[in-house]
Amino acid sequence: MKKKIYYSILFLFFIFIFSVFYLGLDKPNSYTPNEYSNKNLETFTSKELFLNDEFNSNDIIENNQFTLVNIWASWCAPCRSEHSLVMGLKEKTNINIIGLNYKDKKNNAIKFLNELGNPFEKILTDPDGTISIALGAYGVPETFLVNSKSKIIRKYIGPLKTENILEITKIIKW
Repeated sequence: MKKKIYYSILFLFFIFIFSVFYLGLDKPNSYTPNEYSNKNLETFTSKELFLNDEFNSNDIIENNQFTLVNIWASWCAPCRSEHSLVMGLKEKTNINIIGLNYKDKKNNAIKFLNELGNPFEKILTDPDGTISIALGAYGVPETFLVNSKSKIIRKYIGPLKTENILEITKIIKW
């Protein structure tokens, strides 16, 4: 009798565990933070990749109606996949695109741009990742669409997709 109860409890336990895992398959495995609209982009100062001059983010953003700040790295495979979309956006629009090179080696970043093209007006460096963290980035790639008052219009986590580019194009042509 004890054996039957033991096996019944063991069987119910495995059914419970199986049910929990099975139900978990339908849940999305990505986390998207709350809307970022109307938050200010954190002001930062960084060195430019090619010239090594220091730039303040406000000076770059204020002169343009919209700016796209794209956090990327040469070692990042999703950055490589989104790069052609960023290049296409630059060709189709006159949006100001700023690259923030995240925890990368200068030579590798330059090689990446020489190989795939350079859509950026300026490329600022973030050698230790502190600027990206201050901006609220979770990783690379991440992209912020910002207006001339440094207000974040949209935040895109992960590589940009065609629908993101269409949305950005629609917003900047208002």
